[in-house]
Amino acid sequence: MKKGFFFFLIPVLFAFVYKPGNGHQVIYDQGGNAIQKKIICENGAVVSAHPLASKVGLAILKMGGNAVDAAIAIQLALAVVYPNAGNIGGGGFMVARLSNGKQVTIDYREMAPGKAYKDMYLDEKGNPIVEKSLSGHLASGIPGTIAGLFESMKYAKLSFNKLIQPAIDLAEKGFILNDREAKTFNSLKAEFTKYNTVTPVFVNSAGWKAGDTLIQKDLAETLKRIKKDGAKGFYEGQTAKLIVEEMQRGKGIITAEDLKSYKPIVREPHIFKYKGYTIVGMPMPSSGGLLIHQMMKMIENRPLASYGFESPEAVQLMVEVERRAYADRAQFMGDADFIKVPVKQLSSDEYLKKRMEDYVPGKAGNSLLVKPGDIPQHESEETTHLCVVDKNGNAVSVTTTLNNSFGSKTIVAGAGFILNDEMDDFSVKPGSPNLYGAIGGEANSIKAGKRMLSSMTPTIILKNNKPFIIVGTPGGTTIPTSVFQTIVNIIEFNMSTEDAVWKPKFHHQWLPDNVNIEKGFPDATKKVLEAMGYKTVERGGIGRTEVIKVLPNGKFEAVADNRGDDSAEGW
Repeated sequence: MKKGFFFFLIPVLFAFVYKPGNGHQVIYDQGGNAIQKKIICENGAVVSAHPLASKVGLAILKMGGNAVDAAIAIQLALAVVYPNAGNIGGGGFMVARLSNGKQVTIDYREMAPGKAYKDMYLDEKGNPIVEKSLSGHLASGIPGTIAGLFESMKYAKLSFNKLIQPAIDLAEKGFILNDREAKTFNSLKAEFTKYNTVTPVFVNSAGWKAGDTLIQKDLAETLKRIKKDGAKGFYEGQTAKLIVEEMQRGKGIITAEDLKSYKPIVREPHIFKYKGYTIVGMPMPSSGGLLIHQMMKMIENRPLASYGFESPEAVQLMVEVERRAYADRAQFMGDADFIKVPVKQLSSDEYLKKRMEDYVPGKAGNSLLVKPGDIPQHESEETTHLCVVDKNGNAVSVTTTLNNSFGSKTIVAGAGFILNDEMDDFSVKPGSPNLYGAIGGEANSIKAGKRMLSSMTPTIILKNNKPFIIVGTPGGTTIPTSVFQTIVNIIEFNMSTEDAVWKPKFHHQWLPDNVNIEKGFPDATKKVLEAMGYKTVERGGIGRTEVIKVLPNGKFEAVADNRGDDSAEGW
């Protein structure tokens, strides 16, 4: 397998060759490499943030693996070729719908170390020390990815050795950097130097350039230990020893016991109905499933489709449901293993109807007045998402993250992987914004063993009880609103899948009270919104949404976002 797979990869590493057919859309990066943005196929489809990872997933499907096999292999490959978000030093969530009808959701979110405590990032005056929760050794939660992949293996067909070998080959033999990747590494040279006790492989004293090959020998050895010893090859033994030694050198707090005791959790999916569709998402500590539920239900009985895509009326309605949902997120949502999250009340038709009573068409809402709802009780946006579907009807939606781009910027010396900075996703201080400006309260305060609230929103939509849409995106707090808008674009506005993904998006998260818009957002709509009283702020790309749609004829339409090097594959 090892020799055969790398032989398959060799031409991929140097040039992508495609013969676009019906339904195929291809673009080229600065090095002339083809990145497939859309494909229609019938045996299986894959879409991820990096063309090499997507090719790995396709190879696994062709080898006889199912969608879960491909998802596992893609995540491992992304840890090598997309280190700013792909990872083994972070965590994530998997939502799957198996061919036998079973819904599976696996939580391998990072967890606060045993020595973590509520005020650990505050100074003597009680003010947040922002750097400590964002960069360096103290910013990292206990990684969950490897544990999650082995939990996922219960639903796979192939051996883990076959699934991890492509990642080992890519780390050991290297892959060629494009211009964007080279510039990213060069721009982070100072931070990689500052937050590491040993100079990492991502630092090139001469500077990286397009066409250079990135070889990651230490990471390859770490992956080989996992191949040999399973999850214990990460959470115990040499790799665990290297993590603990790194923590000790950099005054971090993750211990050998923290690593050994980490466990993924199989949770009940968050499921709801919308106009005949069944929407399957992640439960807490992901806020995504509940936020999508709230936002979809708040628009369900309104004539949104008649307003038209990105009309002032449609955008205003969607902004206002986003505002209300995110206000509730700030107050009520967190790790349900530690605090009571009133999910049933927050998602009840009666409650959501009441939430919209103060909505006034044509007039901007105000987040000083729109508070969290009345409930009777006392995440760089550098995440990454992948979707896979196979010919047997298995569908998988996975979002993983390091939080900020390249996480904490700290690489475990001798092990070659980047640690997350997910501790910033806790409410470091209730009422104080995190990296993404999200406000949190006591529900998401720091506590040892607790999982930080997440915005990740891997989602599967069923039609006639069969997979119809597999969707997700990176983007920090913009994740739920991007998934929400993509679903609305397809179901309500009847847009093509590529338009649903590629057209400009917008975002509101309660606080700060701004409507973020992408470049290309309709100027006429922007002006009407501002006349209503909204403050608009143009920003860079919102998310990198990946979608697979099952067409009426049973074929798969895979669309990769055009905001990055994301690529779709299928056969």
